[in-house]
Amino acid sequence: MADELPDRFRRWFEYERDAHARVFKSLATVPEDRRSGPEYRKALDLLAHIVAARRNWLARLGGGDALAGPVFPQGARVEDVAAQWDEAVGRWEVYLGRLDDAELARVADYRMSDGTPCRNVAEDLLVQLYGHSHYHRGQIAMLVRAAGGEPAATDFIHWLRRGE
Repeated sequence: MADELPDRFRRWFEYERDAHARVFKSLATVPEDRRSGPEYRKALDLLAHIVAARRNWLARLGGGDALAGPVFPQGARVEDVAAQWDEAVGRWEVYLGRLDDAELARVADYRMSDGTPCRNVAEDLLVQLYGHSHYHRGQIAMLVRAAGGEPAATDFIHWLRRGE
């Protein structure tokens, strides 16, 4: 088990990568004729939102360019969301690769989408991201089931047991 907090954040990102891969696979289980339905469309838009949020927060932490596009995309295409996620993963790996205790304690000044100025330490922003993804993956799972697909098992404990 990781002993240092930066290593834990890197480990949790490995988990998140796996969880998102499972979500993409679960979307593929929705029957073709149900993919234009509201449940599938909302599930995909929520996944696009998770990716957009990850990209926005990385920019706020100084690890990438600001997002060009809405934070709550609508009408997303699965191949576009997958490509955006793949691109975001690379940038997050760079940021997390240099993550240390000093960076976790660094105060980040940023603006919310509505222009509201905010200030938080980097550690709190990273914790927010993981909780945010958990929350929306749960919503996506319910929507995938409602659309006739098989929701992904994305609980952290399932990821831990993947080798058992």
